[in-house]
Amino acid sequence: MKRVFNFNAGPSALPLEVLQTAQEQLVNFNNTGMSIMELSHRSKDFEQVHNEAIERLRKIYAVPDNYEIIFLQGGASLQFSMIPMNFLQPNKQADYILTGVWSEKALEEAKLFGTPVAVASTKDNHYKNIPTANQIRFNNDAAYVHITSNNTIYGTQWQEFPTTTVPLIADMSSDILSKPIDVSKFALIYAGAQKNLGPSGVTVVIIRKDLLEKTSSNIPTMLKYSTFTYNNSLYNTPPTFGIYMLGEVLKWVEKQGGLENIAEHNEAKAKLIYDAIDESGGFYIGHAEKESRSLMNITFRLADEELEKQFLTEAKEMGFVGLNGHRSVGGCRASTYNAVPYETCKALADFMIKFQAKH
Repeated sequence: MKRVFNFNAGPSALPLEVLQTAQEQLVNFNNTGMSIMELSHRSKDFEQVHNEAIERLRKIYAVPDNYEIIFLQGGASLQFSMIPMNFLQPNKQADYILTGVWSEKALEEAKLFGTPVAVASTKDNHYKNIPTANQIRFNNDAAYVHITSNNTIYGTQWQEFPTTTVPLIADMSSDILSKPIDVSKFALIYAGAQKNLGPSGVTVVIIRKDLLEKTSSNIPTMLKYSTFTYNNSLYNTPPTFGIYMLGEVLKWVEKQGGLENIAEHNEAKAKLIYDAIDESGGFYIGHAEKESRSLMNITFRLADEELEKQFLTEAKEMGFVGLNGHRSVGGCRASTYNAVPYETCKALADFMIKFQAKH
């Protein structure tokens, strides 16, 4: 079959090599006579898959020894609740920096458990940019600071992370593993897998051990981080197939030469499309301000609304999938996650240039 040009925002493109490996191993994994989906999560075969995925992620991200890596379910949206439930004490506030819809949702969930405060927001600018350091008013006594590192809907991304004196927590669902980062700057990182890590169903949490000591005591067992750190994420049946696929994606990342090479590749891919926008003379209009642009989600509109509809229709006919903007804002969006090939981004840039020339 002919594969499409996949720009879906999530679930998103997976490396073809990983899909082919999964296809080969689907019926008989590691000569067990069973699929990975049929193996007991207590079996040695699955435990090896599970532990190797954790160690591979630790190595790729250079995660320090004083951090735990756990696999959860419920997506990033469950983390919006788990974080304040575990770490927002009744007499404390938590600082939230609003840069889009997902940070708004995180703030709203935190209101159920304590006093979250928006210490910076770019909503008045239609979330076209990331706040600058002098626009943020941190509370030095806050329980934590929460940010969303990349904003899929608006196409903005933190270029430099804020420096705080309290635990920094980041939702990295849509740009995890897209570039090297210093994990030690964060007390907790969480990410739904369905962008850069694998299929939907797995949530990765990287958590500093000292933060676990601040966990509230009156929390349901399944909503405590310590439940999963104490049990190596195997307290109950984990999403075994998703963890297997995550491990295969991490192997693929290693084969690409690690995060330095991944980042360089992502910059080259995004440049193709941003150049088509910037050199169009206003035919295409980028949403994000240049200093806040995302390498993962490129958002833009056409100056003419009817032409925009035609653009999306013709793009679909040419085999481009997922270019419609989020339903809340409309427009166009190209999600160029790690697994989206350079050739796919080149094809889109070429199509944009030809479409403009025609109209």
